[in-house]
This record gives sequence, structure tokens and C-alpha cells, in this order.
Amino acid sequence: MADNQEADYTGQLFNDLNSKIRDIEDKQRINKDRLLLIGQNLIDLKEKTNEKILEMKKDIENMKDKIERMSDFLDSISGEFSKFAKKDDLEILTKQAKMFQPLDFVRKEDLKNLRG
Repeated sequence: MADNQEADYTGQLFNDLNSKIRDIEDKQRINKDRLLLIGQNLIDLKEKTNEKILEMKKDIENMKDKIERMSDFLDSISGEFSKFAKKDDLEILTKQAKMFQPLDFVRKEDLKNLRG
């Protein structure tokens, strides 16, 4: 009977060991699947990030071009400002034109005709 109990105990021990080994193998398989899924997600994330970076680079280049054009436009406008008359200069010219009154001048011939 002792042999029978010992055989049962040994069989139970092997069953427990087999069960634990199966559990460990299942956990290892699950971890392997998770790791593969994480790796795939990481690859997908990297590709999306690279696409976004490329899109941002294009946007930055477009902005640089626009800024360059605006800078050129402002340079040309600032060059034109020196050609414009200032308000004070216009006021002086207006006063001089009022003093000059070219319509009030008379020709010599008109004066002779008036005298007589």
C-alpha cells in the first residue's frame, strides 16, 4: 500500500509539475503575442510619426517661402516710401501755391490794353 500511495503522490507531483509547466508555457505564449503586438504598434506609430514630421517639414518650407516673399515685398515698399512727399512738405507747397496765385497774374499785353 505504501508503494501505491507513493505512486499516487509521485503521479500527483508530476501532474502538478505538468500543469505548472503548461501554465508557464501559456503565459510565455501570451507574453510573446503581446510583445509582437506591441512591436507592430510601435512600427505603426513610427510610420505615422514620420508622415507627420514630413508634413510639418513641408508646412515649414511653405511658411519660409511666404515669409521670404513678404520680406521682399516689404523691402520694395520701404524703398518706395522715400519717393513719397511728407505731410509738412505738402503743406509748404500748398502755402507757396496760394501765395503764387498764377491766375491773378496779367500778361503785359493785357496791361497795355487796359491802359489804353
